[in-house]
Amino acid sequence: MRARRFFVSGLVQGVGYRFFAQRAAVGHGLCGYAKNLRDGRVEVYAIGDAAALAAMRSDLARGPVGAEITDVAEQEAAAEPRYASGFVIEHDW
Repeated sequence: MRARRFFVSGLVQGVGYRFFAQRAAVGHGLCGYAKNLRDGRVEVYAIGDAAALAAMRSDLARGPVGAEITDVAEQEAAAEPRYASGFVIEHDW
């Protein structure tokens, strides 16, 4: 299993983007979370196999109706066991 952090920029808050990411992740069999960041981006952390992570990145670049994606930055991440059992929407602030 691999883990990735995706940082999605553009008009991604207030358009249902985190819920879109959650549905996409569950559809790809991924675990992790989606959360809004204070700078206007959405962070998506996902754990799964390479093919599912690549498909997720494609979905994130497309986004839901109403979103305007300008960039999807990707970083390798460590697999965190506390997120290995499902995909949640986090609220930090």
